[in-house]
Amino acid sequence: MSIVELGKQLYHDPILSKNQTQSCAQCHNPEHGFIDNRDNGVAGAVSLGDDGKSLGSRNTPTASYAMISPNFHFNKKTREWMGGQFYDGRAKDLQAQAGTPPLNPSEMGMKNKQSVIERLKQQPDYVKQFKSIFGKDIFNDVDKAYDAMTLSIAKFEQTDEFAPFDSKYDRYLRGEYELTDLEDLGRSLFFSNNNTNCSSCHQLKRLSDTAGETFSNYQYHNIGVPAREQRIIDYGLLANPQVTDRKQDGKFKVPTLRNIAVTAPYMHNGIFKKLTTVIEFYDKYLNPSRTHNPETQKPWRQAEVQETINFSKLQKGKKLSDRKIKAIVAFLNTLTDRRYEHLISVLR
Repeated sequence: MSIVELGKQLYHDPILSKNQTQSCAQCHNPEHGFIDNRDNGVAGAVSLGDDGKSLGSRNTPTASYAMISPNFHFNKKTREWMGGQFYDGRAKDLQAQAGTPPLNPSEMGMKNKQSVIERLKQQPDYVKQFKSIFGKDIFNDVDKAYDAMTLSIAKFEQTDEFAPFDSKYDRYLRGEYELTDLEDLGRSLFFSNNNTNCSSCHQLKRLSDTAGETFSNYQYHNIGVPAREQRIIDYGLLANPQVTDRKQDGKFKVPTLRNIAVTAPYMHNGIFKKLTTVIEFYDKYLNPSRTHNPETQKPWRQAEVQETINFSKLQKGKKLSDRKIKAIVAFLNTLTDRRYEHLISVLR
């Protein structure tokens, strides 16, 4: 068995959780865009832990295309933090991310690395595979064995299953699909700096080379996402132990827009259920008439952290008509992997 096959087995195995009720795949379901599609009592905004009662503090991000995020680092040229995993980049890469949920009391709830490795050692099949791939002495050192486990999961998450690049948009770029008029209008609006400012954050490559585009520059921004009621303030990037600059308070990593149509709810706190709401939220910075959240029919709530909202980016562009918002959503739908296209109509 290869390291990728081992990683896939571990990814789907609830043995890595305290009560053996939860696997990586439950919070990052391969059949639902690698998100947690369970309704956990908060409209699916956060994930339920292995103990059946603990809830996470943030919306579970998709694991699709996560492999392309660069390692967490400070870009000296731009003076910006970039990349990493989680909304605050606290895991530098996929391997570091894979090692976090098993030890999180609100997630898989294992006591420590030793308890995880002891679980694996109780399974003859795992013992055989680990020794075959990593050497006969792999279980002599808990840290090395744990690293072998997380590396295996990370290698699986780096396969084409997580990033097939086979959406309608990819097929359009290859000349295999013709965008509808509405989708094409949405594409033009998305990449137009005169009409919207979407691509300033949600574009990594040059427009002439958008094959393989993940629609994130992996930077961190505070866009003023409304706080949930009776909720502790989330300090975003400032919650990352590596970051001490107060100017980073309330900033979150720009997410990929791949599979965005089927990975609701949206934002780090899962505050929005629909893509149209997300676009209207952005438009409120340019359009004085958008005073209310269309999902609640109430005024937009205040952001968790007001001081660092990036108005310089949010207030670029022009206000959008309802038709233009519909067009942008239509374009975003084309970023859905082929295997999930059937979910778009189901989730509308």
